[in-house]
Amino acid sequence: MKVIICGAGQVGYQIARHLSAENNNVTVVDQNPNLVRSITDVLDVGGVSGFASHPDVLERAGARDADMLIAATVSDEVNMVACQVAHSVFTVPQKIARIRAQTYLQPTWSDLFRRDHMPIDVVISPEVEIAKVVMRRLESPAAFDSEFFFDGRVRLIGVRLNDQCPIIHTPLKQLTELFSTLKSIVLAVEREDRLHVMTGDDQLFAGDAVYFLTAKDDEKRAMELFGHSAKAVGRVVILGGGNVGLQVAEEIEKSASGVRAKLIERNRERAEYAAERLERTIVLNGDGLDAEILAEASISDAGAIVALTDDAKVNLLSCALAKIAGCERAVALTTEASLNPLTNALGIDALLNPRSTTVSSILRHVRLGRVRAVYSVRDGEAEVIEAQVLATSPIAGKRIRQAGFPPGSIVGAVYSKGEVKMPSGDLVIEDGDLLVVFARREAVRQVEQLFRVSIDFL
Repeated sequence: MKVIICGAGQVGYQIARHLSAENNNVTVVDQNPNLVRSITDVLDVGGVSGFASHPDVLERAGARDADMLIAATVSDEVNMVACQVAHSVFTVPQKIARIRAQTYLQPTWSDLFRRDHMPIDVVISPEVEIAKVVMRRLESPAAFDSEFFFDGRVRLIGVRLNDQCPIIHTPLKQLTELFSTLKSIVLAVEREDRLHVMTGDDQLFAGDAVYFLTAKDDEKRAMELFGHSAKAVGRVVILGGGNVGLQVAEEIEKSASGVRAKLIERNRERAEYAAERLERTIVLNGDGLDAEILAEASISDAGAIVALTDDAKVNLLSCALAKIAGCERAVALTTEASLNPLTNALGIDALLNPRSTTVSSILRHVRLGRVRAVYSVRDGEAEVIEAQVLATSPIAGKRIRQAGFPPGSIVGAVYSKGEVKMPSGDLVIEDGDLLVVFARREAVRQVEQLFRVSIDFL
């Protein structure tokens, strides 16, 4: 597949890294020649310097025979125009754009992205995607990672084990026997800063960061098995009234979860704007690093603080102060990977990375075959893939153990004929089944090939 990526920033780089590693023909476009050079020196991709919205620049990037254009520059307007040029001049089949300004996404202007107006096939909003992640965190605050699959029927959960976890030092195959009715499976663990895909002979240890998949109906029982409560957050303090914080507050107000929120915003004008937009959220004007403001927000009684300012250091420190004051859970937004090692030392329960969230959202629309969803784990070190099996797929009609899933991958769940099934080696994969597969980066390409559709089918 030939893909043009507009924007050589962090998102553009990560997408280029993923797609080039899977033998796609990738060209990166950016007006900064130094950024283009830094990517082409490291990755097996082409590079073109210039404005991504200019037809001559896109032509030099190979737009005449491109299969897809991904516009992820820092400018919404450049992204939109690049997609328009790709459609009108070069008839590129698939156009994806990152759009950050929320005014473009309001229902009032929903006709803007119609094919006969602004022909963008997929619009990705980092703010909206982060808000979705935060809502999932509030539903299961003990988890440091969470994502739904099979339209909400199963859930990927990441939790860290402590010494009181009742199942540590037990081989996983014994757990399957002991809890035969529990629809949950351990997929992988992060141990000593390495990610390991699990087998039946492996054991869990205190300190492990465990990724498991569970049927939604068994989530409470599974969480208790891993030593955690599945209780949702009742009160939350949001730090930051920018685009992300405001989006999260609005999502909380729209939800039926019963969560009550207070929002702290340092800028007075922005705080007043947030107060006008929100109906049930209390807005406080002040500094999230000020102990008096945190006390005014009743941080000691809060179920969680979600720090969403554009300053990663403020987010981390405010979360640390909140935990000291008695807040149960702390979630911080950060784009600085160098600060990640501080997470445990500061008592922070989960980090949100808008770059990783955006990359996951974009990759969901890039994958081959019948892939329905993709979720990135540990900044792309692994992916969780939901895909559908068709009659001509190589794995159709085979037992899971005979299907050829590569090392570094594991089937997490099967949805067949309206029922969620936990995988076993003897389970036959049938036409129409949906599968969730956890795969390390090096195994993703092979997993995708197992879901490819024969040319005879098309």
